[in-house]
Amino acid sequence: MTGRILIVPGLHDSGPGHWQSWLESVLPETHKVRQSDWERPHLPTWAGALLRDIDRQSGPVWILAHSFGCLATVAAGLSDGERILGALLVAPADPARFGSAASLIDGRLSFPSLLIASTSDPWLSADAAQRWARVWGSQYRTIGAAGHINVASGFGPWPEVLDHFASLQKIGQRACRIRIA
Repeated sequence: MTGRILIVPGLHDSGPGHWQSWLESVLPETHKVRQSDWERPHLPTWAGALLRDIDRQSGPVWILAHSFGCLATVAAGLSDGERILGALLVAPADPARFGSAASLIDGRLSFPSLLIASTSDPWLSADAAQRWARVWGSQYRTIGAAGHINVASGFGPWPEVLDHFASLQKIGQRACRIRIA
């Protein structure tokens, strides 16, 4: 399943050493979603920026999100997920920390998603990550004690994310076959 890949960073953007920046250099057809203010996350604004970028694409998209970018992805997907093939949600931030929990429990995502979590993430506990995965209908995978899965916890170039993305694409292919049958 082909499609443009949108990279959705979290708070402070993903700098040059971040795995998302590395992905931009190794995956074709990627585009990083830009926010007007990387320092003040505002869920409706960030989700709106993502929806505008989706609308600018000529076809459906895959989303690779990190931290608050995961929350923006879920919010956008709950609003209009029709053109999203699937979303890889890596180390989501805790929606409650941003006063956004109530707006993200409206239902399951209409597209396949895979939530990658750490057992030692300071931004979202492993139990909460599993709970949100159930709420959003995401498959859940833990990679052990990996902090926030960012540069500070040793995740610059991260080849394993390509395996997680390939798993998401397989989930998406199965979901597509089920919808067609």
